[in-house]
Amino acid sequence: MEGAVTAFRREKDMKIAFIGLGNMGGGMAANLVKAGHDVRAFDLSQPALEAAAEAGCTPFSSIEEAVADAEAVVSMLPNGQIVKGVYTDAVIGKAPKGAVFLDCSTIDVATAREVISAANEAGYDMVDAPVSGGIAAANGGTLTFMVGGTEAAFERAKPVLEAMGKAVIHAGEAGAGQTAKICNNMLLAIHMIGTAEAMMMAEKLGLDPQKFYEISSQSSGYNWSLNAYTPLPGVGVESPADNDYKGGFATGLMLKDLRLAMEAADSANAAVPMGSRAAALYEDFAGAGNEALDFSAIIKTY
Repeated sequence: MEGAVTAFRREKDMKIAFIGLGNMGGGMAANLVKAGHDVRAFDLSQPALEAAAEAGCTPFSSIEEAVADAEAVVSMLPNGQIVKGVYTDAVIGKAPKGAVFLDCSTIDVATAREVISAANEAGYDMVDAPVSGGIAAANGGTLTFMVGGTEAAFERAKPVLEAMGKAVIHAGEAGAGQTAKICNNMLLAIHMIGTAEAMMMAEKLGLDPQKFYEISSQSSGYNWSLNAYTPLPGVGVESPADNDYKGGFATGLMLKDLRLAMEAADSANAAVPMGSRAAALYEDFAGAGNEALDFSAIIKTY
């Protein structure tokens, strides 16, 4: 289209505005720089902006300035209300026509669809692209992206996402990425709790936890929480458990995702008794002052 951004087909040297440079966003923006892109960064935190500048990003003092000449806009923000406000007030109509928007935040499905609809009505392509993998994957460029949006929007977003992740999967139409994320993390919470219960039960029955790991990790008890993220220190693979449950995926973030999952289940009239129990257990664990600990620290309750 006349006057639109036409250079999006390039995989290198794109002008990308990145909004939200927290624990996840900072590493993601740095990987876009490593991939050869011109990253224009914005965050309310001055230290976050300084860190982004050290990683090769160009810091801006406002969202409007950051997106003014961008071919793509990527956001990584705390919640749906902030996402909606940022796009409505400072991105839609401020970014060039022809830019594509990628919201990588984890938010409720309804808000994701509402924001994408507003962007589409204004003539922009947009996807919801929440991530799986945590801080280490964000820093290492090995995230998994679950993407919702039209096929055309997905194809335009894909080169940007590939610079930050190992897997980019088109889940379906607008909101499908968020649906996949909250269902996936509800499942993750359930099997982490189950793994913790089984490991501690085995130990209390006199079985060496390492032996339990060696047996269950190669039999029908195999699951990601046991095999790739063992929740007991000194057992199985190295994980946040071996660092006093610091780093990784914070309990507070897991609880946020579980709350979103419970809201979505209610709206869809979906029966989730295991998910509901997992949410209740993480509510109690976080409420006891453990929000900052890795979610695998729930094994401490056993």
